[in-house]
Amino acid sequence: MKKEKNKPENTEEVIEEVVEETKEEQLQKALDEKNDQFLRLYAEYDNFRKRSQKEKQDIYSSSKADVIKDLLPIMDNFDRAANNKDGSYEDYKKGIDLIFNQFVEMFTKNGVEAYGERGEEFDPNIHNAVMTVEDAELGENQIASVFSKGYKLGDKIIREAVVTVANS
Repeated sequence: MKKEKNKPENTEEVIEEVVEETKEEQLQKALDEKNDQFLRLYAEYDNFRKRSQKEKQDIYSSSKADVIKDLLPIMDNFDRAANNKDGSYEDYKKGIDLIFNQFVEMFTKNGVEAYGERGEEFDPNIHNAVMTVEDAELGENQIASVFSKGYKLGDKIIREAVVTVANS
């Protein structure tokens, strides 16, 4: 009688084979579960990333709209001034002063600060010096004149002040 090659010879081999097949099935099942968890986690992360990106864009758009909303009354006053053909020089000057004050109020409301005044200490981190002059009234590295003020929002510089520096 011939033995078949793949058939187990005794019950121990049969049991080992069944145990091995059961282990493989359990391992495959565990692998499938972990793979499913991974795919779900990946999909969840991708959705989170997309949602965060959309929220960021919405916040940016909303912030721009809020600033423009603050500028509209100022624009209205410029429009009124431009269409007032019968106004006197004094009326125009008073109107421009009021509009300027509206800008200052809007900047203050939004946390924007102007800086760069004559006599302040020159700081190359926040000032842009375009000239130097000798000035007996001012000390070394003090601002002698301001071509354009600087503006900052908290610690963030929006625009450097363009200045002339004395006695450097």
